Amino acid sequence: MLARNVRAGGVELDLIVRRGRDLAFVEVKTRSSQRTGLPELAVDFKKQRRLTQGAEAWLRAHRHIGLRPRFDVIACEVSGFKTSQEQWSLRHFKNAFEACETGPSF
Repeated sequence: MLARNVRAGGVELDLIVRRGRDLAFVEVKTRSSQRTGLPELAVDFKKQRRLTQGAEAWLRAHRHIGLRPRFDVIACEVSGFKTSQEQWSLRHFKNAFEACETGPSF
């Protein structure tokens, strides 16, 4: 893990993880109720565009040349939050979306 909860370009990036030549910008979404929908659905086009902007800013500042950036989403659902029945469900969406057009590419 290179960074967590870091701000770049005015955007909070939850996790930045490197594995070999892959550099994953990971958005973590958690929901304790399905009333607001599945957590992964909160990463809509607007959010994807903001994450792309943040990733571009982070890459400019850190100059990681030759790496393959990608965007992952980790969706967390919790039921029985803060009770003895608390249960967590995690889903990892690798390459969840492509970088959005925001200006100069990676």
